[in-house]
Amino acid sequence: MSRRSLVVIAALAALLLVPSALAARVHVRVEGKTQTIFGAAEPTLDVNANVLDALEAASSAGEFYYHVRSTSFGPYIDQIGRYAGAGSAGWVFKVNGISPPVGADAVQLKDGDTVLFYYATFGAAGGPLTLEVETSRVRGKRCFYATGRNDAGRSSRVRGVVFTLNGRRIRSANGVVCTRVARFAVRVAKTDAIRSRLYVG
Repeated sequence: MSRRSLVVIAALAALLLVPSALAARVHVRVEGKTQTIFGAAEPTLDVNANVLDALEAASSAGEFYYHVRSTSFGPYIDQIGRYAGAGSAGWVFKVNGISPPVGADAVQLKDGDTVLFYYATFGAAGGPLTLEVETSRVRGKRCFYATGRNDAGRSSRVRGVVFTLNGRRIRSANGVVCTRVARFAVRVAKTDAIRSRLYVG
């Protein structure tokens, strides 16, 4: 076999290995304007490389529609599910709780990353908080706390929320609810904030 043939074979092998080297297993959730579209509990999906690939993987797994528009700044996700972006509202994403200043095709993912797509209305202060559920045991009880992350990923306690514990809605003025020690499926929601993932544990 000639040296040239060996070089060609090596180059082809490298091309075949690149996609698998870039592939990542990441958690993906899509929160729609009125309800969760995909992955309430943030399931793990195999993604080729970037955030846009994560949306494609979720769309395939959840059989929902999305649309990407080409712009001078790169691809822009202008619709997921039924609702398209309009005015100051539209589709954005966070990776590990932070909203990157670049497009979905420019953020490379690694194993264990969490990707959240959500429909949001933006104001002078930026986008809405994305809610999270935290938990601890306090004096023999199981307590759940509502926290929210801003676009920069900074977390703070959130008040005036509604918890859903095993299907039962509980309003909480202070953002905390305590109950017996047991296994729960928990979400937290608040007007003008993005609902949390489904915490199970």
